[in-house]
Order: sequence, then structure tokens, then C-alpha cells
Amino acid sequence: MTDQRTMTNQQILAVCRSNWEYRGIDDGSVREMLDELSAHLEDAVAAGRTPQDVVGDDVKAFAASWARARTPFARRLLRTAAMVCFVIGWLIVARCLFRWTTERVVSVDDVAFWAVVAAVTVAWELRRGSLGLGRNLAVALVAGLAAVLLSQWLGGDEALFTLPLWAAPVLLLPGLPYVVADARGRRSTTPSVD
Repeated sequence: MTDQRTMTNQQILAVCRSNWEYRGIDDGSVREMLDELSAHLEDAVAAGRTPQDVVGDDVKAFAASWARARTPFARRLLRTAAMVCFVIGWLIVARCLFRWTTERVVSVDDVAFWAVVAAVTVAWELRRGSLGLGRNLAVALVAGLAAVLLSQWLGGDEALFTLPLWAAPVLLLPGLPYVVADARGRRSTTPSVD
């Protein structure tokens, strides 16, 4: 792994390109952002400064902040909400398949858990950018489990309503275009092995 304090301009541009493509920024915007960043880096070198004076110590954080500034808040909110629904939809399908049933009884614990998981995930995604699926899920699950324990302590686990299996596809549909776009973006940025 390269020390970020000694990265060359080309390495910085490669990290930023990868980050922006992963985040789903269109190719034209990525090229424009890379041209602008390249000009800033060349100006810094000409002025006797290092590339880190332009991007800071954490190139990935720099790229993420520029991507967030480039993508409007409403679009990020819509994408994040759709992805939360997508994950919840798959979990409903998995639970129904595991229990071999066509409906899911929703209790107070479930509502508390998913409300906290969704709130933490959306807030983290909008504020800090993506941690990646594994870390983001871990942060949300820790908060969600705390909410479940608190709700059990305060109110028990009474059944609120029954959710039919057909609700899962309804939750899956809004996130499907984003999942497909993310998969295509990852596939196009993965280096090929010759």
C-alpha cells in the first residue's frame, strides 16, 4: 500500500477516479473533475507545493467530499432511502423463506430496530459518505440492537401488524436501478487480469 503522503499526481488522480466512478458519477463529470484536479495539482507543483497541499492527508476523504459536493442532496437522499428499502425487502424475503411462511409478523422490536438502522444508515451516508456495505451495516446494526434492547425493556414485543410477502418486491423495486448501476460501476472499475 502506498503512503498517502508520498503519492504522485497520477496515483491521486487514480484514487479519485475510482472513488467517483464507484459513487456513480457520470463519465463526463468524472473527466471534467479529473481535468480540474489535474490542473490544481500541476499548479501546486509549479508553485513548489506538494500534491498533499491540494488534497490533504486523506485522498479518499477528499474524493468523497468532492463527490458529495457534486451530487445534489436530494439525489443522495433518494438513493440512500431506496437502498435502505432494498435491504429491508431482501431481509423480509429471507425471513419468509427461512421460516417457510408468506407473511411476517411485525412487532415493536422490529419497528424500533429498522427505524434506528434506517436513520443511522441514511444519516451516516448523507453526512460522511459510504463506509462500504460491511462497515455501514455494522454501525447500523449496533445502533439497531441497542434500540431493540431498549424497546424490549420499555414496551415488550407485542405484534403490531402482519406484513405479507408481496410487500418485499414493493420495497425491492425502488433500489433495483441503483443496485444495477453500482454493479456495473464496480465491474467497469475492476482491473482485468491478463
